[in-house]
Amino acid sequence: MAESGYKPVPHDAAFRKALLAKPGVQKAFDELEEEYTALHAMLDARQAAGLTQAEVATRMGTTVSAVSRLEASLRSEKHSPSFATLRKYAQACGKKLVIQMV
Repeated sequence: MAESGYKPVPHDAAFRKALLAKPGVQKAFDELEEEYTALHAMLDARQAAGLTQAEVATRMGTTVSAVSRLEASLRSEKHSPSFATLRKYAQACGKKLVIQMV
């Protein structure tokens, strides 16, 4: 089998530090803080539950691609998920959706 040349970049603390040191990146990151916080909460909930996207999809009564789009939607301005969808995702992970303004 031919080598693909694929070399994944580790997204560890050193990578993040180097990335945020680049001009403009910290500002852009700060502007998206709420979205990244929500995304991390979702991914952490799924991981803590030990679930794959497929398992979450089954529990939500949807498709894997819909769960993938949901997780990706928080990094995009194109689509904002409804509260009902976020609630279903939380319940699928054995969690409760709580929204706070601080």
